[in-house]
Amino acid sequence: MKALIIADNNQLEFVDKEIPIPKDHEVLIKINAVALNHRDQFIREGKYPGISVGTILGSDASGTVLETGKNVDSVWKSKEVLINPNVNWGENSKVQSSNYHILGTPSDGLFCEYVTIDAQKIAEKPAHLSLENAAALPLGGMTAFRALFHHGRCQKGENILISGVGGGVAQFAFQFALAKGANVYVTSSDETKRTKSTELGAKGAFNYKDSNWVKEAKSKSGGFDLAIDSAAGEGINDLIKLMNPAGRIVFYGATQGKTQNLDVHRMFWNQITLQGSTMANDDEFKEMLAYVRKNRIEPIIDSVRPFNEIITAFDKMKAGDQFGKLVISLLSN
Repeated sequence: MKALIIADNNQLEFVDKEIPIPKDHEVLIKINAVALNHRDQFIREGKYPGISVGTILGSDASGTVLETGKNVDSVWKSKEVLINPNVNWGENSKVQSSNYHILGTPSDGLFCEYVTIDAQKIAEKPAHLSLENAAALPLGGMTAFRALFHHGRCQKGENILISGVGGGVAQFAFQFALAKGANVYVTSSDETKRTKSTELGAKGAFNYKDSNWVKEAKSKSGGFDLAIDSAAGEGINDLIKLMNPAGRIVFYGATQGKTQNLDVHRMFWNQITLQGSTMANDDEFKEMLAYVRKNRIEPIIDSVRPFNEIITAFDKMKAGDQFGKLVISLLSN
C-alpha cells in the first residue's frame, strides 16, 4: 500500500508498505479520504515534539471496514467509519495522561491506503456526510467541541468570539456555536475569510491587525461572554478587554507565543477565566459526533485533491490560504 511518511530532513515521501493484518481487537480499514491539520505541517517543519523518521503522518480519516479481528463484532464489516485519533488519553476525563499522543506522531497515522485500529476507536460515519466531509471532522471537531462546551460552557444567546476563523478548529467552533444559537463573531486578517464568515452567519467579522478592531468589536457586540482562541501571545490582552464580567477565554494553541504582560488586574476585577484546552477525551469524541448528527453540521471544505497531490495541500496550509479543511480523496486508489 502507498503511505506518506516524514523522511530525513523533515521531507515528505511516499513509500510502499505491506497491508497490515488486524489483531484480535482490531479492524482493517480501507481509507477513503484524509484531511490535514496544522500539526501535520508543523511536523513537516520540525516544530512538533516526538518526531520520528519513517512515521506515517495524518490524524484525520474516513474509511470502510474490510476485516474484523476475532474479538470484534462482525457487524462492523463494510461499515463506513471515522477514527478517533486519541492514543492513551487515560482514566481521568478532565485531562490527558502523561503518555497521551495523537495518531501521526509518534504513532503511525492515517495518510495511507489501509490501516488497522482498535475497534473501540471507530465510530459510524454520520449518514448526512460524504466520505470527504467526514474525513475533515475528527481532530478539529473534537478539539473545538471540548473548548466550546466543556471549558467554554457555550450557551444559546451568548456573545461568542472565534479568533482566526480560517483554521480547522476555529471553523468547527464557529459552526458548533451557531448551531447552539449563540451570537457568533469572528476575527481574521483575511478579508475573504471575514466575508465568508458573515455569509455563513457571523454577526460581525473583525480584522485583528487593524489598530481599532477592539473598539469596533466592543461597540458592535457590547462585549463577549466567551472567546475561543488559538494564538495567545499579546492578543490575549485584547480579548481580556473585550470580555463581559465573568467572561471565559479558552485557548487551544499559542501560535503567537507567550503573553508577556498579561492584564491580570482587569482579569481579577472582572472575574475573567483564562482556560487552556487540548483535544478531547474519548467520550467527547462520541458526543461531538452526536452533536454533528443532530444539527446536521457539514464541515467547511476548502478543497479536495487526490492522494498523489497531498504535498500541494501541505504547501497551501503553510501559506495559510485555506478557508476550511484541506481534504485528500483516496477513493480512486
